[in-house]
Amino acid sequence: MTTANVLSIALDDTGDPPLRPLPARAAELLGRLDAPPRLVAHLRAVHDVAAQLVDWVERHCPALAVDREAVLFGAATHDVGKALHVAELSGPGSAHEEAGRDLLLAHGVEPRAARFAAGHASWGAPGAGVDDLLVSLADKVWKNKRVADLEDLVVAELCRAGGRPVWQEFMALDEFLTGVGEGADRRLAYQNAHPVHG
Repeated sequence: MTTANVLSIALDDTGDPPLRPLPARAAELLGRLDAPPRLVAHLRAVHDVAAQLVDWVERHCPALAVDREAVLFGAATHDVGKALHVAELSGPGSAHEEAGRDLLLAHGVEPRAARFAAGHASWGAPGAGVDDLLVSLADKVWKNKRVADLEDLVVAELCRAGGRPVWQEFMALDEFLTGVGEGADRRLAYQNAHPVHG
């Protein structure tokens, strides 16, 4: 696959579903890595959901401090290690996590931004903050997968910042995620229309 093809998947109009382009920095990195088409499509779908999630949090609970740029870059690169562990694009595996962080660091990405590649599947780990939780949540809900303990951690952050009761934050998040989940079939079809290998 050529760099131009990678950048096309990362940045061009997707039609249906309409997905935001990846951040230019992430798209350029994926091009340099000659990333598999399905990986780029997956990252674009998760990035779009992360953007929706951050938009919602900013509207719903402006008191919750979220680093928008970090979340969006994290979502756009969380599975970058699958460029090295291509079998994990179509099967289980976690080798891509540490490999992804190392790959990002080797390409000059600062540790603070590279951490999402290693930590997106370990949201309960000590030190996981709200930005980490949002990347992890986007990586689940893009395909309408609901994970109660992850959502409970997000609800706790919303309660802490906004001062509303748990039930109220749970209902608000649930309603939002249900709406996002309605687009899962279209996002999955978009991802699966791209081959695993270039």
